[in-house]
Amino acid sequence: MSPSQQATTLLANRPFVMLLAGRTTSMLGMAFSPVALAFGLLQLPDGGPATLSIVLAAQTLPMVVFMLVGGVIADRYPRRLVLLTGELLAALGWGAIGVMLLTGFAPIALLSLAAAIAGMSSALIYPALSGIIPDLVSEDMLQPANSWLAMGASVARLAGLVAAGAVVVWLGGGWAMVTAGSLFALSGLLMMRLPRLTGTLAGAEDHPIRQLVEGWGEFKSRQWLWVCVVQWSVLILALQAAHGVLGPVVAEQELGGAAAWTVILAGEAVGAMIGVAISLAWHPQRPILVGTLLTGTAALPPILLAVSAPLWMVTGAMGLQGIGFELFGVLWLTTMQNEVPPEALSRVASYDALGSLMLGPVGLLLAGPATLAFGVHLPLLVTGLLALGTMSFALAFPEVRQLRSRLAPAASDEIAPLPSAPLATDPLVAD
Repeated sequence: MSPSQQATTLLANRPFVMLLAGRTTSMLGMAFSPVALAFGLLQLPDGGPATLSIVLAAQTLPMVVFMLVGGVIADRYPRRLVLLTGELLAALGWGAIGVMLLTGFAPIALLSLAAAIAGMSSALIYPALSGIIPDLVSEDMLQPANSWLAMGASVARLAGLVAAGAVVVWLGGGWAMVTAGSLFALSGLLMMRLPRLTGTLAGAEDHPIRQLVEGWGEFKSRQWLWVCVVQWSVLILALQAAHGVLGPVVAEQELGGAAAWTVILAGEAVGAMIGVAISLAWHPQRPILVGTLLTGTAALPPILLAVSAPLWMVTGAMGLQGIGFELFGVLWLTTMQNEVPPEALSRVASYDALGSLMLGPVGLLLAGPATLAFGVHLPLLVTGLLALGTMSFALAFPEVRQLRSRLAPAASDEIAPLPSAPLATDPLVAD
């Protein structure tokens, strides 16, 4: 089926269109957050890298801690309701930060509390979103559906970054955060239009702990899955430090402030759109191998920032990272949806997210003190080298190199597909 025929099929699917609209609106709200939060906090009278590290860690930590709970909830209860709850929590958290920045009453404890509420929302949204897509489209439409969702997110990210940069420069970070909260609330209203589907849920008869154990069985039985999660755990530690704290500090000190960082992030968003466009037409036979190789693009931006490269060069590197990461995301999610039973998919996605994100707060907390102790350039160089090291680690494992797409045509001279793992009930995460 050609990309145009796939698009026609998906756009005729009203539940999928509602999901696409809601997710795109949510990502539009999220696009306001990096610029607005970073420069809103850096411009507070007592703000600085340490304050930014603490608030970002307060957002990430609850997301990690509650991720497994979110996976169980999304496999037990209607995923539409779980998505709605997550979007409303995000609206509350980000909107509250905006109000604090506008009023000037922004104690770090309240900022951290609001950020934690926003972080908890992600613990519900990611597992539910991963699980609901196969409920709405057929197996042969999974990669096109994931590509369309990623395209909507990329367009929203670019539009949101441009708008957020303008709002931050002209009106301040507070109004940008209030706008983000309003967009999350609108996304929640759109999620209410999704159908009430329960056919692929695990059900509420089993104890949640037992369901967690079953999800862990599905997760650990697939080498490609847990190896890539370990890789991304360290990679996100590096990325959180580089993009959350170190990058904005370099932008503030050397590149012109919020406007320059907005341009850099916009470069990533443009690259992401290109990556999604490629994913609509390219279905590699070994998706995890291809995706893992593409993660090496994450090393370029922090290394260039570390050597004080010009703005255009850093922006171009972020564009390459956007291409690589978006392709990885589509290939990863599609592979997981094809390989994992649908009734366990949200739990496996929660193990994916938990493992991938659990070191993120460490990177955020270390970035501020590292800047004070060593300056900003050496920590950035370290994060770039870490990105290369994680890619090499993952490529050392056979399943990462050999796992074939279920929908790819078999070739006699290629390594045969790996067998499906047994159901965890007989004897879990990604980006």
